[in-house]
Amino acid sequence: MLDINDLLNKLETELKRVIVERGLVDPLMIGVRTGGVWVAEQLHQRLGIKDELGLLDISFYRDDFSQIGVNPNVKPSHLPQDIKGRDIILIDDVFYTGRTIRAALNEIFDYGRPNQVVLAVLIERDGKQIPLCPDCVGTSISLNAGQRIKLTGPSPLGIHLQTLDAVA
Repeated sequence: MLDINDLLNKLETELKRVIVERGLVDPLMIGVRTGGVWVAEQLHQRLGIKDELGLLDISFYRDDFSQIGVNPNVKPSHLPQDIKGRDIILIDDVFYTGRTIRAALNEIFDYGRPNQVVLAVLIERDGKQIPLCPDCVGTSISLNAGQRIKLTGPSPLGIHLQTLDAVA
């Protein structure tokens, strides 16, 4: 069983350590829609970050955009106009293949070249396809075929392992 509070506490502790180790100065926190924003809202408050939370919708940066088409729930990204030279903390809920993070980095770099990006995820699961790794992780898990992680929120924030029904 995954306990959301335990995962958030561990991720918060890891982030505090990495902020000190890497010397992040006045970091900008950005959450990837939707689940990453929910996690980022919690961590933004816990860490007392001054700047407004950045919101990123990577729908148009996905490498499978031509296959899946336009998501009817696309929302605008909200980032400062110029993030050149800023220290960034990028938050997502689940790190799986790495494709979401690749898309997020592409969008961030369209706003400017940050000084550094720290990637923090609530859950890292097996299945990486892109050579990226999170800097901070709440937990790492392996899932069986037919299982998935479902984050619910934003309030209350919850996490569940689901077993998908076998296709007949």
